[in-house]
This record gives sequence, C-alpha cells and structure tokens, in this order.
Amino acid sequence: QVQLQESGGGSVQAGGSLRLSCTASGSASKYFTMGWFRQAPGKGREGIASINNYDFTEYKESVKGRFTISHDNAKNILYLQMNNVKPEDTAMYYCAAEVPSDTSYIPLGLEEWRYSYWGQGTQVTVSS
Repeated sequence: QVQLQESGGGSVQAGGSLRLSCTASGSASKYFTMGWFRQAPGKGREGIASINNYDFTEYKESVKGRFTISHDNAKNILYLQMNNVKPEDTAMYYCAAEVPSDTSYIPLGLEEWRYSYWGQGTQVTVSS
C-alpha cells in the first residue's frame, strides 16, 4: 500500500512561482509512474504532468514550459515546480502513483484510471 502526502500549496500572485511536494511511503519498488492532477472549482480533475522511474515526462499542453515534474529517488519525493503561474492554475492539486506489475514497460499518463494511489491534495490559489 502506497501513502502519498502533498505539501507546498498556498497563495501566490500571477507570474510567481511555487513548488509542490509529494512524499511517498509504503512501496519498495523502484518501478513507478507518478503524476500531478488538479481540480478547479466546478470542474473535473485533470492530469497535468507525469513521470516514471526512468525520468521520462509528459505534460498537459497548458502547463508545458511553465511547470516541471521531478522525482528525488533517494528521498522518495515527487515535485512540481510551478513557474509563471496564472489565475487559471488555481485548483486543488493532487499527486498520484502507480506501481506496475509488469516492469517490462513503465507507462506515462495523464489519465486518472492509470493510478491506484492518491494523496489528499493541496490548494493553490493564484491572484491576478
């Protein structure tokens, strides 16, 4: 069982930066897919960034060039560096993880169905 805990959310002005962290525990596997999702008020949850243990990454077009996903293998922490934030980035941000049973292929993905484990979320509010 994997436990995930997000931190680092808060309020920031448009154009500013914020770094989210997600501490993972409970898995000894070196193979994984992890992702960041967000849900704005009145909207569905959307995937915005994904990374696997080989450090391959994938981004939603709206955050590409502004957000960077990374993973510290030694500390088992997932990060989301958010630069040049915009009011439309305001949302609850969630990290998610999947430990694949088939290690011959470790996918990326921005789809919710790919992930079995979820954190509780951290709020990001961007003011104009």
